[in-house]
Amino acid sequence: MDIDFSYFFTRRRLLQAAAGVASTTLLTARASELDERELKAAHGRAGLAGPDAPWTTVWAYDGTVPGPTLRVQQGRPLRITVENGLDEDTTTHWHGIRLPNAMDGVPGLTQKPIKPGENFVYEFTPPDAGTFWYHPHADSLVQLGRGLAGALIVEEAEPIVVDRDLLWLLQDWRLTDDKQLAPRFGSAMDAAMSGRVGNVVTVNGTVPVDQLVKAGERVRLRLVNACLARMVALRFEGHRPVIVAIDGQPCDPHEPEDGRLMLAPAMRIDIVLDMQGDPGSRHAVTDDFYDGLAYTLTTLAYDSASPLRAHPLDAPLGLPRNPLPQPDLASAERQEIVLQGGMMGGGKLAGVGGMMGMATPGMNGGAAWAINGMSMTGDGHAGMAPQFTLKRGTTCHLTMRNETAWWHPMHVHGFSLLVLARNGSPVPNRQWQDTVLLAPKDTIECAFVADNPGDWMLHCHVADHQMAGLMTVFRVT
Repeated sequence: MDIDFSYFFTRRRLLQAAAGVASTTLLTARASELDERELKAAHGRAGLAGPDAPWTTVWAYDGTVPGPTLRVQQGRPLRITVENGLDEDTTTHWHGIRLPNAMDGVPGLTQKPIKPGENFVYEFTPPDAGTFWYHPHADSLVQLGRGLAGALIVEEAEPIVVDRDLLWLLQDWRLTDDKQLAPRFGSAMDAAMSGRVGNVVTVNGTVPVDQLVKAGERVRLRLVNACLARMVALRFEGHRPVIVAIDGQPCDPHEPEDGRLMLAPAMRIDIVLDMQGDPGSRHAVTDDFYDGLAYTLTTLAYDSASPLRAHPLDAPLGLPRNPLPQPDLASAERQEIVLQGGMMGGGKLAGVGGMMGMATPGMNGGAAWAINGMSMTGDGHAGMAPQFTLKRGTTCHLTMRNETAWWHPMHVHGFSLLVLARNGSPVPNRQWQDTVLLAPKDTIECAFVADNPGDWMLHCHVADHQMAGLMTVFRVT
């Protein structure tokens, strides 16, 4: 577990000191200073299977899996130089950040790929506080699958009061008996079905051990699903998590339906946990998304000390809202995308010559999926024709319809979507998301203001699905 006792207390003292005019001026000055960082993507190794197992050969940012957690300030200009130490092209996508199109990290579409031995300087000012992450968008199935991912946390000026602020970045790995990554990324079966689901799950780069907690404390837990394809549904035995943000965007604080936290690839959920267990007790955190395959991800293990406090902390849970433009639904332009294809999909893939006969979808790197009858495969490239075009400032009412037999977390670049309805029923709690999970046959309605010009990707974040055609582009002029 990423335990940092000093962060909360240092941060709280800073906020208390900022109450005066002089301190407020100091904070404003700091926000205008340039924050410079460096990252290097290169070959490395990691102890994914535990301390007693052989090292696994991976690709890593700055030699660690996951890469360094970048904590930055909302509204403070950021410059990140990414060096490519791999033997192939790469880029870095700042997932969920509303940034200039040229900084979005899609090869060909928004930037030239970073060649081996070269670097690229990303410059943007994060407008939103919250939990985000970074990963490649070149050969993304392989590069993300070999370990290239890290958390990007944009801190609020006034965070909620908690005792600890923790991160669990979840990844899974398909390991062989000798604890090395299984070869053959992009098999036809993975491409046309559920994607490359691994057989080992890690939290912050290691097989989870007990997560040590103290009775009476309040924890903010940032959950990031950085898996290629694994859907996660977490239950916290004996605890009542409260969701305070989804995909980095604050929502109305609420408990999840049936106490189950659904986290698709690329999604983030921030929860608040009041540790109300008894000193010395143990409580399982289980993942039961896949029928018949539930397992214990980790265990909340209470120390034996007396509770930190007798009653839960009496402090508000609502996070300050980010400056998202509010959609004008009365004047919205309506667009629809339809997800098609896949094994058992039965849909026509018009963009790849119609029905595939007896061939397996996705075989030999071909298309297995389509959006509105057209397949775009790979990671992005120059000249991708937009599915639709919006004038800058227009409100778009976007309907996404899943005609397939599979789950799809649909990720939009450059924007956050206000989720309006699922299968005709209103979605409560003012949820904004950049990655919206569609179950088989789901229909989702959402809206956003097209205030960010450029060509933007919209794709499934099951990496096999994206690479095999479940990707499109829209344009804001």
